[in-house]
Amino acid sequence: MPQYKRIILKISGEALSGSGNSGFDFDVIGRVADQLIEVAHLGVQIGIIVGGGNIWRGRSGIGMDRTTADYMGMLATVINALAMQDALENKGMQTRVLTAIEMRQIAEPYIRRRAMRHLEKGRVVIFACGSGNPYFSTDTAAALRAAEMEAELILLAKNVDGVYDSDPKTNKNAKKYDFISYIDVINKGLSVMDTTAISLCMDNNIPIVCFGLDEKDSIMRVVKGERIGTRINSAPK
Repeated sequence: MPQYKRIILKISGEALSGSGNSGFDFDVIGRVADQLIEVAHLGVQIGIIVGGGNIWRGRSGIGMDRTTADYMGMLATVINALAMQDALENKGMQTRVLTAIEMRQIAEPYIRRRAMRHLEKGRVVIFACGSGNPYFSTDTAAALRAAEMEAELILLAKNVDGVYDSDPKTNKNAKKYDFISYIDVINKGLSVMDTTAISLCMDNNIPIVCFGLDEKDSIMRVVKGERIGTRINSAPK
């Protein structure tokens, strides 16, 4: 049985590209869609925040105005949201894409009450364009939408299987945390989420589970309460 009634899944753009550095791995997207449909059939309400790093990373725009670069990143998240929507609907799952920047021809504008109603009706809601503001990451958007939607948990799906004290890709002796508090993430400068996102989760007591997207049935296992990846909250539970 699921341990949570309503969740927010944050998927990085890089995770959608699989083993590649950019673009899409549609096998990965299809597997994610399959898991989400299974979770939804258990009665869990699902919101998704997608990043855009597989298409555009704003901070890599050398010499570019930061605000312009960030808006380009927001548009990249819309492409990913539509890809995720298409994968889910091809498998029979009802979805809605809601964007923080209006583009009515392809998605609904984000309105909190409308998003809540979609969730209550069992639709998977995909939030695009982050928070709609430059200088704020999609991690922060995930924390914001989780607070607004009154979600019980943020699932942070990444290309690594948890939070480490250093980069496991470059340090074979990196130590993985099974649990870490919000404040320790901030104090240790760990790059699991940006400081604004972690602070927002801490202020609203929203737990986070960071896990590897490529692990078998990882989303379902987290929703059922299995301890995988790294859990981030105020105190061990």
